[in-house]
Amino acid sequence: MNETVKRQILDKIKAYDTILLFRHKRMDGDCVGASKGLRGILKLTWPEKRVLLIDSQQSDYLAFTGPADQDVPDDVYRQALGIVVDTANSDRISNEKYSLCREVIKIDHHIPVEDYGALNWVEEKRSSACEMIADFYAGFRDELRIDRDAATWIYMGMVTDSGRFRFEGVNGETLRLAGLMLDQGVDIERLYANLYLENFDMLGFKAYVYEHMQRTENGVVYLYIDREMQRKFGLTFESASSAISYLEGIRECLCWLAFIEPAEGDPAIRVRVRSRFVATNTLSERFNGGGHALASGATVYSREEALRMIDEADALIKAYKANHEGWM
Repeated sequence: MNETVKRQILDKIKAYDTILLFRHKRMDGDCVGASKGLRGILKLTWPEKRVLLIDSQQSDYLAFTGPADQDVPDDVYRQALGIVVDTANSDRISNEKYSLCREVIKIDHHIPVEDYGALNWVEEKRSSACEMIADFYAGFRDELRIDRDAATWIYMGMVTDSGRFRFEGVNGETLRLAGLMLDQGVDIERLYANLYLENFDMLGFKAYVYEHMQRTENGVVYLYIDREMQRKFGLTFESASSAISYLEGIRECLCWLAFIEPAEGDPAIRVRVRSRFVATNTLSERFNGGGHALASGATVYSREEALRMIDEADALIKAYKANHEGWM
């Protein structure tokens, strides 16, 4: 079935002179890599087509990837094919004008939530949307073109969304497709420097995280990042969210949560949820969120609700440990 959908997507791309690419709010390496990588492939293959990536959102972490394209009049949207990558539901698409497009295609690797496209290619077991773009190129490489820049963005998304090829969904095919991208001449040292080197001030924040994180009886690690902490370290929402990665790697702790307090007047406290072995997306779904089994997000609206979420996470981990062995 996926092979048929991929062929239909290719045929739609061939049929349009203008193609507009879209991704999700609060961008990450996967949605940026998938959108920029696909744009590169399409522009190289069909230089006569107008291929645009329009997104007004910014990311300090991903600033090195360069800006998106400037917006265009609504009439351009109405004549275009829209392709949305790495976005499970339509209300998360960063550019709401996607709905003006004549037709929309969805390419995504999250648990299916909404079929908002005329064509929907969804593979929830893939480690990243970029893996799907790499697979799309590999399947039609006799017709499609790629260069080092496009391959770099695709590889970037594969690396970041898979935790450097450690997370669930990574398999031999993932690595074969990553290798295909590397064959295009990706400069890994420069890419990894941009992705993983930290500013000196962020090391102070990381030390603060380790001093103030807390642990429940059954092995849930959590941290509440309030506005005062954000001011103290000059954190953006994006850099505050990075704290979730600092909480992993603790033996016997199978779930970790980061609560990020919003700007003054916004009641929505964002929650980053990560786990190993234990599916925690259902926990997120009970708290206004969702996502992958081991990596999801939620929203709570008070400290009391945050505590209830921590308690539910603790009960979930307790039940898992009581009924499973080999979890370290």
